[in-house]
Amino acid sequence: MQVFTAFSKGLVLREQMKWQIGDVTVTRVVELSSSSIGNLILPQATVDQIDTIEWIGPFVDEKRRLLMSFHSLIVESLGQTIVVDTCIGNDKSRGYPKWNDLQTDFLSDFAQAGFGISQVDTVLCTHMHVDHVGWSTRKVDEKFVPTFANAKYLYAESEWNHWCEAGDDESTGPVLEDSVKPIFDAGLAKLVDDDHRVNSEVWLEPTPGHTPGHVSVHISSKGEEAIITGDMIHHPCQIAFPEWSTTADYDQNWSRDTRDRFLDKYVDQPVLIIGTHFFGPTAGRIVMDGRKYRLDY
Repeated sequence: MQVFTAFSKGLVLREQMKWQIGDVTVTRVVELSSSSIGNLILPQATVDQIDTIEWIGPFVDEKRRLLMSFHSLIVESLGQTIVVDTCIGNDKSRGYPKWNDLQTDFLSDFAQAGFGISQVDTVLCTHMHVDHVGWSTRKVDEKFVPTFANAKYLYAESEWNHWCEAGDDESTGPVLEDSVKPIFDAGLAKLVDDDHRVNSEVWLEPTPGHTPGHVSVHISSKGEEAIITGDMIHHPCQIAFPEWSTTADYDQNWSRDTRDRFLDKYVDQPVLIIGTHFFGPTAGRIVMDGRKYRLDY
């Protein structure tokens, strides 16, 4: 089942969507959408190449620029309210100008979607990049505090170890300081294995390469399945061209190999693939289209 209401806000069309996987409900809450980032991290996606993908229409603009959505996915399962990735966040100092001291209506949209921040009991971060941990905290009285104060925040231990070893450089230091460290200081962080089970319907699936400890989120209920990709696939064009790794990947070969294995495993299977940055339909099934993969949405 897919329910959506479209409305205009900012640069491009934003949509709220909902999917049902057995007894599990997944709701998308968008922070912002952009046509200015995708081609920076996927320079291979030239107009000529994009024009060879017949099904790509909802995921590019009229100039064939890659559209990307920055959103959280709220998973309701067995009485739990689970937030997967927390976007960019407000009031934060960032090197990327458009995200510096960002001000969006994310929390209002979160409430409009039917969720209160106090009801969230679990936060899952597929990895610790800036656009996946931002709303883990919010500014209160000039201090960043956990947004979801009643939740446990689950991080893959291998991901956390990677960032600890990387140190506080100009790009990662501020992100960890304002969006991750306050979670540990509040005693809400929990380091888990990269195949950790949240419950019998939701578990982590290792998909390394974009970062060493990157995970996707697998959902299974009543014989139906879905996977939330994280940044293992940034944009649907990588389904047609899985060899395209992004400039943001920690290891482009590792990322490509993970993507190849993932597509080979789930092609022509009844598994809904929900893209963490997919604009437009946001979700579909991977099918063969001649000798290439296609997202059937």
